[in-house]
Amino acid sequence: MSAKLKIGMFFFGLLVLGKTVGQELPRTYKAPEFDEEWRKPTNHPDRIVLSYGEDPSTTASVTWRTTSEIDTAYAEIAIATAAPKFWRNAKTIKAVTTTFDAIEINEAEILANYHSVWFTDLKSDTTYAYRVGDGKRWSEWIQFKTAPKESKDKFSFLYVGDTQNFILELWSRLIRESYKKAPDAKFIVHAGDLVNNAHNEQQWQEWFDAGGWIHSSIGAFPIPGNHEYRNLSPEASERSLSVQWKHQFTLPENGPEGLEETAYYMDYGNMRIIGLNSNVDHEKQAEWVDHILSRTDKDWVIVTFHHPLFSASEGRDNKEWRELMKPIFDQYEVDLVLQGHDHSYARGRVSPKENVLDGVNMRDKTGTVYVVSVSGGKMYGLRKNAWEGYDAERDRAAENTQLFQVITIEDNKLSFESYTAVGALYDAFDLIKRADLPNEFVERDTEAIVEHRFSNTIPYQDPLPEGAEESLLSKYPGFEITGVHFVNDTNFIGYKVRLERGEDREEISLDVNGKFLD
Repeated sequence: MSAKLKIGMFFFGLLVLGKTVGQELPRTYKAPEFDEEWRKPTNHPDRIVLSYGEDPSTTASVTWRTTSEIDTAYAEIAIATAAPKFWRNAKTIKAVTTTFDAIEINEAEILANYHSVWFTDLKSDTTYAYRVGDGKRWSEWIQFKTAPKESKDKFSFLYVGDTQNFILELWSRLIRESYKKAPDAKFIVHAGDLVNNAHNEQQWQEWFDAGGWIHSSIGAFPIPGNHEYRNLSPEASERSLSVQWKHQFTLPENGPEGLEETAYYMDYGNMRIIGLNSNVDHEKQAEWVDHILSRTDKDWVIVTFHHPLFSASEGRDNKEWRELMKPIFDQYEVDLVLQGHDHSYARGRVSPKENVLDGVNMRDKTGTVYVVSVSGGKMYGLRKNAWEGYDAERDRAAENTQLFQVITIEDNKLSFESYTAVGALYDAFDLIKRADLPNEFVERDTEAIVEHRFSNTIPYQDPLPEGAEESLLSKYPGFEITGVHFVNDTNFIGYKVRLERGEDREEISLDVNGKFLD
């Protein structure tokens, strides 16, 4: 920008601000900037992430990253004891090393090596310590505990919806609060959209930094969302799975052919949890789910995927996916479905063995319970008519609220608790499993805080000047204001407003007084 233009903008700013004396302008958010070097690998292990195999009582995996110079790497593992030299009993395992050459991929633009190891033949219900490195440069010793072999003992896990935006800035506080609330959680379900741009190295670095050592000590159970798919280049005709996904996660390969490590399942204690990839190959996955549900004897069945069967937010219906999967879930009496995508919160259920709701059924027994949740900082509004027309009833909802969930199973009881990013209980219910009968449903909403909406929380959108909304809606009858963003930089001072009416969209610029600039 030339000196004359800068001076002109300066005086324009003074002129604009002079017209708004006594009017307090919205506070503008200063997003952090990240140096390119920050996301680059070194010769020391980073991005260490733990996951489990199909049988987490005997198998676990660890994956980490280094520069491409480190072409040979190892993991060491031992049963952890209070004696500091437990490492004398360690086993050294050579890692599988893959080169991640994304130099030519937009937003990735990096070269690194990823290393992975499967720990097998582990003892059940046992605390292990492991470290990873190249023989000279090692990580710290990190502990995890295998699952009981055959047990109905109590265990908990965490579930989070979309991380996606403001990852290091805002998701970090939520995932750390979740650890404080459930430090003994065995694994974390990530219900898709871990990042906003599938191949973006900075965003993946934010995700790993935000979780830090939590990722390396509590097993990750991730499934991809729509934001984990993106074109590799402007010329590419199809969207591709994040190029980082299979390098940086080592997951069970027990899913449908061609969907390995994006659709899979794990048996933990008396529960089978199934992860689906709702982005692709729906029919193939429906057949697979039918098959593996028909072959499990686990007491509890939980399914997770990204696109909700019953959407929480407006204009995001997934009719084909719902009509395909819901009959299967009904047939096999799936207990709980955990979803993301809608950037709001909704929890509800269907009647057992039937589609038409019955008031008596809904009071004391239930079919599948469906939950949609969001953990990151991007928020949408709720569907205005709740779950009307869905053959399901929504019991609890939230807008404008970062949430995490703690799910605890003990024998025939499942307890579900949803918490805000500051640790307040937002939602809770229990399921009691009864032999040859539908689950008993215990509503615990009286324990929770008041429901959150945009109207009773800190505004997500920037507030418009007085009278501006009326002027906009008068000029654009039938439209709804769906976005307001106040901008205060060297190029523009004012409001950027989005209006929508069905498929029609308008982007409007207003000055600081709410006057039209277009």
